[in-house]
Amino acid sequence: MKLYEYQGRQVFERFGIPTPSGVVVSSMDELERVKGQLKYPLVIKAQVLVGGRGKAGGIQFADTWEQAVAKTRQVLGMDIKGLKVEKVFLVEKLDFAKELYASVSLDRATRTLLILYSEEGGVEIESVPDEKIKRVHVHPVTGFQPFHARALFQGSRLAPEARKQVESILAKLVTAFRGMDAELLEINPLAVTPQGKVLAADAKVILDDDAAWRHADFEEPKEEKTPLEWEAEQKGIAFIQLNGKIGIIANGAGLTMATLDAIKHYGGEPGIFLDLGGTDNAEKVRECVLLMKKAEPTVMMLNLFGGITKSDTVAKGLKMVLDQEKIPFPIVTRIKGVNEEEARAILKEAGLYTTNTLQEAAKLTVEIERRVLANQPLPPLTYKVEVPEAAMPAKRAKKAKAAKRAAPRKKTAKKAKPAKKAKKGGR
Repeated sequence: MKLYEYQGRQVFERFGIPTPSGVVVSSMDELERVKGQLKYPLVIKAQVLVGGRGKAGGIQFADTWEQAVAKTRQVLGMDIKGLKVEKVFLVEKLDFAKELYASVSLDRATRTLLILYSEEGGVEIESVPDEKIKRVHVHPVTGFQPFHARALFQGSRLAPEARKQVESILAKLVTAFRGMDAELLEINPLAVTPQGKVLAADAKVILDDDAAWRHADFEEPKEEKTPLEWEAEQKGIAFIQLNGKIGIIANGAGLTMATLDAIKHYGGEPGIFLDLGGTDNAEKVRECVLLMKKAEPTVMMLNLFGGITKSDTVAKGLKMVLDQEKIPFPIVTRIKGVNEEEARAILKEAGLYTTNTLQEAAKLTVEIERRVLANQPLPPLTYKVEVPEAAMPAKRAKKAKAAKRAAPRKKTAKKAKPAKKAKKGGR
């Protein structure tokens, strides 16, 4: 869950990280009410969750009340990359003697917090040379310690007093990261004023969605999700809209991601990502398909593995919605698992494309979309696509061949020689 800049500053202030004074307004009447709280000169910032707001005119400056009124009126309601500016943050403008960068995130490989620190702040951290960025890992049990600060300040040209302030801010960032269930806390720039004060001049905060209920005072911004994504969330359905026009319904995150990859492999562009989960409810399946209908895909692909979810239950739900609603797009299905034969029979009766493998389903889906976009007739339901068998990578094939040669051969039991017949006339 991404927070607006003004909300990020509220997080920082809660944990004692110094920030310049500012107020947020959503109307000109609100601006009039906070007139006495403004400190000039001002920076007037559009509150949207996209980059490039400065180039779009979403950041303005004001030295007087009259300028603040005019600039706020200019920014409120502005369209920035398709997002309407509904809030404006008016914050005290700082003089920078030095711009730093600081962030705390989670390093999943080491299961520790990762601090990035650079004395080349004020620009995208990706553009800073790697040798200019210091990194330390902080164990969640020990927290931020003085030895972490010493590692970060090696080769630093900051004044000793500024270093103390930065060290204090970094320690508070680590505390805030844990206290807010954050995924990212970033300050860019972390400003050093000519007077030697260090303040967070910007705030980027991302919280863990699964812990949002513990931070109900920070409401999730509306532009974080599309209207359909909000509707799906209310119904307990995992639904994400992407850039393409191919709709995908699958069950389980792994299978859904594999389906997205297969569509991309055959030249398609996924547009709707819908995870059916482990539901065994035909009505839930119906709700999923109706959501997909509202998203208006060119074609839909259903990829299901029936484990907890019974295949025939999903097929019945799909047939139910087809009988009751007019679905304007073709549907390609691939179902495996519990009751798959019954499910396939139901889907064939419903007039849907049925396939046996993920590759066949993905390739057929992309082929159908191509025909839809070109206004060409759709292939018959009996249409089969040719999918060549995936060749084993050369390196892996070489290893397999070597392993086969090295494998010990089974010894075959030797046949017992027939006993010699005793000679007649012996002793």
